[in-house]
Amino acid sequence: MSRKAKTQSLNLLKTYERALYHGCGYSHQDLQKPRIAIANSYNTMNPGHIHLDQLTELVTQGIQEQGGTAMMFNTIAICDGIANSGNNSRYVLPSREIIAASLECQVQAHGFDGLVCICSCDKIIPGMLMGAIRCNLPTIFLTGGTMKPVIIPGIGKKVTSDIKEAVGEYAVRKINKDTFDEIVRCTCNPGACNMMGTANTMASFVESVGLSLPNCALAPAISEERKKIAMKTGEKIVELVQDGTKLSDILGTKSFENGIRVGLAIGGSSNLVLHACAIAHELGIPFTHDDFAPFSESTPLIVKLKPSSNHNLEDFHQAGGILATLKELSPLLNLDVPTVVGKSMREILVNIDLQDRTIIHSFTDPISREGGLIVLHGTLAPEGAIVKKSGMSPKMYSHTGPARVFLSEEEVAKALLGGDVNPGDVLVIKYEGPKGSPGMRELSLPAAILIGMGLGESVAMITDGRYSGASRGPAIGHVCPEAYEGGPIALVQDGDMIEIDIPQKMINLLVDEKTLNERKKQWKRPHPKFHKGILSLYPSIVSSAKFGAIIDKKK
Repeated sequence: MSRKAKTQSLNLLKTYERALYHGCGYSHQDLQKPRIAIANSYNTMNPGHIHLDQLTELVTQGIQEQGGTAMMFNTIAICDGIANSGNNSRYVLPSREIIAASLECQVQAHGFDGLVCICSCDKIIPGMLMGAIRCNLPTIFLTGGTMKPVIIPGIGKKVTSDIKEAVGEYAVRKINKDTFDEIVRCTCNPGACNMMGTANTMASFVESVGLSLPNCALAPAISEERKKIAMKTGEKIVELVQDGTKLSDILGTKSFENGIRVGLAIGGSSNLVLHACAIAHELGIPFTHDDFAPFSESTPLIVKLKPSSNHNLEDFHQAGGILATLKELSPLLNLDVPTVVGKSMREILVNIDLQDRTIIHSFTDPISREGGLIVLHGTLAPEGAIVKKSGMSPKMYSHTGPARVFLSEEEVAKALLGGDVNPGDVLVIKYEGPKGSPGMRELSLPAAILIGMGLGESVAMITDGRYSGASRGPAIGHVCPEAYEGGPIALVQDGDMIEIDIPQKMINLLVDEKTLNERKKQWKRPHPKFHKGILSLYPSIVSSAKFGAIIDKKK
């Protein structure tokens, strides 16, 4: 068959496809252009996403002006803050896998030429990135930007996302009801929460690996700067398609390592550990949470933001943001990696000049010689645990105290708000891991209440669950093996002494082996909490947190 005949046959096979697209309003000319999928997490129930429809219009305009055809679809986008206010937070981490799979299905089934991912918030950015890796098209990310800080008259200072700690402050009457109500009413506006939480950590990761335009990570959500970035994103994706630049041409081992180092240098969320392990799995890079240790030991902490300091994301962006951080970290980075703008990271950074050292410290005079996240090991966590050292008071770097055991987030929150926690206690919350919770709930609310109540320098919290980027203080999570798997954390009882030694990177259960063996004989795995839906399936297919809580029955 001649080439012309083959082309005609192919066109005939595509007839029904063309007819269906015509039914959506696309013209014959539209279908001759590069078809760009826009994966959009816009919805009206999440402040991080409520403005993304406006950005989508600008991206679409940029695609059209550059000679492409934009086709938009939505993914789900849970707000962690809303979900974490109740029992439904179990659905949050599993949603990452759903987002990845939904993007993969939609993009692969329709056979697009390029992909724009418009997203904000904690599980949506990594979920879209995981799905995009599977598709391996020309790809660019547009993250949604940050909330604007507000000034609350009752406290006379800028407030960003201090609501959870305000709960603890109000519980012990550090603030009055009028001030508390004002914080609740006025703090949030469109954009990702204005702190170095998971949303902004992952947006920073995406920019650092070269998959979004310069300054995309932290430009305010509602700003002319973000509108320009959105328009340019639409234009740039068509160029990537025309050049044949696929995602795998940009995101590989070297750029991935750049993203890890930036996350550690800016005191990023402990959830970065989970998401980076999951992203590495998609890339085929062997990587567990233990692999963070050598990066953390060799990457200085040069930025400290809310909730670990009084500097907010607007301050950081104005000081130079991710570009200035990359420039400062240059001695450690792989600078010859390509980016979506068509330049290497080295070329992008050549004219970046950092003047303000109050926010972004010098590589040679850092806040700390090691990164913000630390991997701990010991008899309580033989396969590791994670703590955000940059959010801890040095007074808690070495702490030994009696265990107070809780079987859920609700139990520990009730004890805190009821005044049933004493200085020196070590609060142990078990059965909140990926399998046992199920869903690896985020214990950010009780952790923040603890800080708000003034217990951050006397009480530690340990769990096989996870925390938020909003969490600070002596909050140790991701304990592996988790309780549901029979790890040592399952055997902890009230009154057991627990040793935390951050400088030595140790966490030990000070109970003799004979006693633990006797407890192990008596231990029984709890019955599953769910018998239908995704949470009934999740424990049988999710891996240990050590591997990123990925969907992989072998791990």
